[in-house]
Amino acid sequence: MLLAREFVDYLSRQTIRKLSPLWIETTDMQVAGEFMSGIIEEDLAVEDQLNDEVRELLSQYSDYMRKEGVSYQDMFRRIKNTLVTQRKVIRAAGRDSGDQMKLSRDKINDLSHKIVAALRKSRDFRLKREPNDVRLEMVKVITDLLQTEEKVDKAARTKIRTQKREITEGTEEWDLLHKRYYAEELKKLGIDLASR
Repeated sequence: MLLAREFVDYLSRQTIRKLSPLWIETTDMQVAGEFMSGIIEEDLAVEDQLNDEVRELLSQYSDYMRKEGVSYQDMFRRIKNTLVTQRKVIRAAGRDSGDQMKLSRDKINDLSHKIVAALRKSRDFRLKREPNDVRLEMVKVITDLLQTEEKVDKAARTKIRTQKREITEGTEEWDLLHKRYYAEELKKLGIDLASR
């Protein structure tokens, strides 16, 4: 998933906390955070499933790509773009659309619409302002949290690059170091992903 599950949980808890009680009302903040987290994870899983589908398709055409001299990345991008267009999927990755954050502005807007619609249907919530006003405030809160996350991610990547030897991104060692440095950087900001 584009965002770590722990960060999605944190993002959801913080968004609910910042919107309550001025924008929304809920009887249980933890349940509300889990509710929002579920919506985000389900939505982001759509693109993960699409990526898996593209990988499966590419495995069937490895001989063709080798013969034609087409790189895996180019073919992956072409097929994914085609499927995204056909299925009308809003890209989650901000870097794919030129945004600096991990989630694109379009995806944040799309998520805010889905979350507000789900909040309105649920008996556990009450919107205290107009739905679009709540949604716009939610976009602002989520964007702020994602900008913080982006700074943390950059700091973790910088720490990995300053190692005495080069560690290739995507390797198990890189992933372990990134996870450790990422958590350390978040703690510097007072964010403990494990705390509820």
